[in-house]
Amino acid sequence: MGIFIPILIIVISAVIIWRSTDGFELASDFLGRRLTKGIKGATINAVASSMPEFLSTIFFLFYIKDSNGFSGGIGITGGSAVFNILIIPISIYLVLLWTKKISKIPVHRKVFLRDGLILFVMTGFVAWVVHEESLNWRHGALLTAPYLGYMVYLYSIQKKASSKDESFEYEPVDGKINCIDIITLNLEKYVLRGKMIRVTNAWVLLVVSILVMVLGTWLLVHGTYLLGEELEIPLLFVAVVLSAAASSIPDTMISIRDAKKGNYEDAFSNALGSNIFDISFALGFPLLIYTLLNGSVVEMDPDIVTSSSDLWLVLFVITGLTLLIFTIGKYLNIFKIVLLSLIYVSFIVFVGIDYFHEIDFIGMAKDFLQVNYLE
Repeated sequence: MGIFIPILIIVISAVIIWRSTDGFELASDFLGRRLTKGIKGATINAVASSMPEFLSTIFFLFYIKDSNGFSGGIGITGGSAVFNILIIPISIYLVLLWTKKISKIPVHRKVFLRDGLILFVMTGFVAWVVHEESLNWRHGALLTAPYLGYMVYLYSIQKKASSKDESFEYEPVDGKINCIDIITLNLEKYVLRGKMIRVTNAWVLLVVSILVMVLGTWLLVHGTYLLGEELEIPLLFVAVVLSAAASSIPDTMISIRDAKKGNYEDAFSNALGSNIFDISFALGFPLLIYTLLNGSVVEMDPDIVTSSSDLWLVLFVITGLTLLIFTIGKYLNIFKIVLLSLIYVSFIVFVGIDYFHEIDFIGMAKDFLQVNYLE
């Protein structure tokens, strides 16, 4: 079979996931029209655009049914978190620079301090939880609980908000479906059929978009598994680079579209909120359901534990560095874009070194602390 078929499947899955984002964006914009800016991006947009990571973890666990399957979930959520926090701001900047000649984008530091600090703490928490060789429903509950608490916190902020942004503009498109609409999966035409968007058909559009994304995500998981088998490399490393990038397409597209509308607050909060959803709910809830339904634990291979722990340690460091970059100064400029790009390149290099040389970075850190500070 070779690697051509698995890569083709991953590419097709990425296109399907990408096309499903149009329906997501329209439905979530309408349903979240009464939420304050910054809250919508961190909740409705973040959850909608992070469905591929959530679905991928479910498919990895129930499709492969062992520690290798859960490692795919760890890889895709961790890799997607790195992609979101680094590549999405870079993409926003480049698109605005190219289309609107904007070279300095205002940064709402309040959003980064609110969501960023929560993300930073939760990333460290997840790094601690996944450094276990035996995972059960309690670990799933521990991972899921912080996101539920975060949602309650955001809801309390929304209740106290003095003003709400209820502006929503929509011009119905021609309801006639042609061959191009079928090929490009124009979900807006499929569902709305030229009518004005209302609460009922907005929810239908959201559900249809999710179903299309389910198909794309299953293909993504299947292609990832086949590629790992063909190259004889751990599923974790395929998921952390290729699959994570493919699953992050909805996050990227929604953030770019918000930014092009001038809604920078939601554009950045979507990336942060998506990461919080990914590393908590998208990873923890499938583990919780899988272990409860099967009445068993997920026994992690020691090599997978080492690699996943290294991945989340690096994600913890990257999150801290990125928050520092964004909270210094009022604008996202070319200098910060270069820094973010260098961090992402360094991450890819780290993934390669970690796999090909099998370096235990967690163990090295422990040995360093023990020799220099704990003796």
